Amino acid sequence: MAEEQNKSREHTSFLVFSASLRKDSLNTILAKLAVKVIEQHGGTVDFADMAEFDCPTFNQDLEVDGFHPDGAREFQKRILANDAMIISSPEYNGSMPGNLKNIIDWTSRFRPQPFHQYHALLLSASSSMAGGNRGLWALRVPFEHLGTRVYPDMFSLAIAPQAFEEDGSLKDKTLAKRFEGNLVAFMNLVEASKHYPCIRKAWVEFLGEKPAKETERVEES
Repeated sequence: MAEEQNKSREHTSFLVFSASLRKDSLNTILAKLAVKVIEQHGGTVDFADMAEFDCPTFNQDLEVDGFHPDGAREFQKRILANDAMIISSPEYNGSMPGNLKNIIDWTSRFRPQPFHQYHALLLSASSSMAGGNRGLWALRVPFEHLGTRVYPDMFSLAIAPQAFEEDGSLKDKTLAKRFEGNLVAFMNLVEASKHYPCIRKAWVEFLGEKPAKETERVEES
């Protein structure tokens, strides 16, 4: 049964990356562990480096003749090439990294807007007791505003400097089992959505706002 399920996932692909630029980032270790789990369960992985998506500070004055930074173009391309994304993001001052928010802002300017109806799973690793959980709650806001289907169950690894074995696996077997189970459940959801899509609805930036030509942002699916 497991082999049949893995075979059915051969064409389900996941964009995975760490939102940290630091060389020895704990979030990069966690992202690479996610890659191993996905591949073990038959998924295809597109592992990216955060530096590939780097963008200048968002400025609408730069949007001349359809300009988008190369980093935003790369992010859009990788989103469209995969069925879902998994981000392992550090927590900076109780929130998400500024460079990640900046990349989201730039990429959201494409039409059609690429985040709508896209699936995402959020992970974090932190030296704190909360495991970067506050940063993930902040990160949910722009993604969900843009129509991303952010998976409800986030994984925030606490006291991460002591959590990994030398090979990048988790020392605590219970946590390892929960991590794997959460990823597999997300993979199942993405696979089901790919093969049995629900009725897609238009993305409306503010559903309850009075329609106005100057401010309304609506995209028909």
